[in-house]
Amino acid sequence: MASQVYFTDFRAKNGEGMPAKLKKLIRRAGIGQIDFEGKFVAIKMHFGEPGNLAFLRPNYAKAVVEVIEELGGKPFLVDCNTLYPGRRKNAIEHLYTAAENGFNWITCGCPVLIGDGLKGTDDIEVPVRNGELCKTAYIGRAVMDADIFLSLTHFKGHEMTGFGGCIKNIGMGCGSRAGKMHQHNSGKPTVDRDQCRKCHLCIKQCANNGISYDAEGFAVIDHNHCVGCGRCIGACNFDAIYNGNGSALEELDCKMAEYTMAVVDGRPHFHISLVQDVSPNCDCHSENDVPILPDIGMFASFDPVAIDQACADACLAASPMPNSQLSDNLCKCGFHDFGDNFKNSNPEIEWKAQLEHGEKIGLGSREYELVRMK
Repeated sequence: MASQVYFTDFRAKNGEGMPAKLKKLIRRAGIGQIDFEGKFVAIKMHFGEPGNLAFLRPNYAKAVVEVIEELGGKPFLVDCNTLYPGRRKNAIEHLYTAAENGFNWITCGCPVLIGDGLKGTDDIEVPVRNGELCKTAYIGRAVMDADIFLSLTHFKGHEMTGFGGCIKNIGMGCGSRAGKMHQHNSGKPTVDRDQCRKCHLCIKQCANNGISYDAEGFAVIDHNHCVGCGRCIGACNFDAIYNGNGSALEELDCKMAEYTMAVVDGRPHFHISLVQDVSPNCDCHSENDVPILPDIGMFASFDPVAIDQACADACLAASPMPNSQLSDNLCKCGFHDFGDNFKNSNPEIEWKAQLEHGEKIGLGSREYELVRMK
């Protein structure tokens, strides 16, 4: 059966801003069907890495918080710590980052929590119903302690999974540091010595002592320590680091879907995605390139698979933005046009498996009815 996905664009009437339009959308999508009275409500979102300005504005979070409070709920914003060595790898730096980017109880109207604790070790092992690659998942304890779960997602491109949508925000984002390692460990990169320039940029991206240098100064990756996060691949300007496991990205997609199942299974959940500032890479980067696609709109649904499929379809139908990574690739001599805006932006990615596998394990449906709201 097709799931309903509600949609509205970013056009605004006089006197009505985007936060008010978002409130109207989620009410229309049926958020009021959930019994929020006296319940703890986790709102999972990404607070952005310092230097990156593509993340969702706190104003959108506040709009969602106000609706939940009107319905009697007790909301909090939550994210879990990262694997890579940015400024969100422990709760102290993570909270400072959130505050620096505008997320606090004053601007958003509710507390900001780090779901897996001070060092990313406060997690709970959760069974994965119908899991094929993950029988259990390691999820931040505060995420699982909530009675109701909501996701508020910035839908954008991604250098490994094609796009970062609802499933990525939940599955990878709610995993503790152990959970993120669990999802990433299917693929580990290798160094092509002929391409390595000995610049040593890659080691600055490794949080797990997985990179060293041999006597001649060439990078070497120790697979016993590498967790397969792929940050070194993105850091290399010379294509010297590559993933030799052709199925690794597909497995990552499937594991994200299974982790999402662990998070939402057995309790009320609702999902919101904003397709704007569609940067080519994740908000985990300390920078953001110009958008590859125009701003499209806001989506809401009870189905995490359907909302990702609807957002992806809207992006595939959109025209590339000029002077972007996507348009630059399409202009390259001899570039193979995949007919896919995500793959044309990051040719090594794979994104369909997260939706296919999500549907297979019962997370949601790829069939949807798009309900448009002005």
